[in-house]
Amino acid sequence: MWIAAGSVLVLVLAVLGSVLLLRPDTAAPGAALAAQPPAPSPPQAAAPAFPPGTVRIVDAEAGISYPYLGEGWREFDLGVQLETTTTAGQYFTTQEDTPDGGIFISQCTSGPVAEGYGWAGPATLATTTRVLADSVRANYYPRPNEREVLRDEARTVDGHAAHLVEFALTWDVAGYEASGERAALLLIDVGRPAPALLYVSIPNTHAELYGVIDRVLGSVDVL
Repeated sequence: MWIAAGSVLVLVLAVLGSVLLLRPDTAAPGAALAAQPPAPSPPQAAAPAFPPGTVRIVDAEAGISYPYLGEGWREFDLGVQLETTTTAGQYFTTQEDTPDGGIFISQCTSGPVAEGYGWAGPATLATTTRVLADSVRANYYPRPNEREVLRDEARTVDGHAAHLVEFALTWDVAGYEASGERAALLLIDVGRPAPALLYVSIPNTHAELYGVIDRVLGSVDVL
């Protein structure tokens, strides 16, 4: 996912509105997010399952929690994304300098869905998720690009109705180290006025981390 330099400067003030809390599933050492070094090593390929005591990101605004992915992932501090009213989560930088002076990242973030994406209750889970998928494609990736939809399906998350859209993008744009990305958007009816959006994206420069997507999707709890 591409973050334009200008958008970081404008949106960074808005990050104060997001809520990011950490807790372990059981007693565990304190959260490591705040202590991440400025330039961490790239994360390693994920293990098949999250071990007991894995620290969780608790997004109180969205009403969901999900695992912290470990060393190399940092607290998301790049501002509020357009599709949500607050943004919590984690990311790491995959390219420091994109053609416009921004950065390229891998991310696992969440937030309550903003107005304007068609949400009108549980019956609109599928259509709203598809609109959100179109939005992130237009806002955060090099253009032109091609999209292949990998999954578009109803799901149940911790007893709550949800919908998943996962897609693979490819592009051939000079100046970008990545030539594609896999992304998943999980929309969950959490019983609040706005549904919760979980957005996971992994560029193909780090394809060994694609397995993170299913691991996170299978580990989301509703608060």
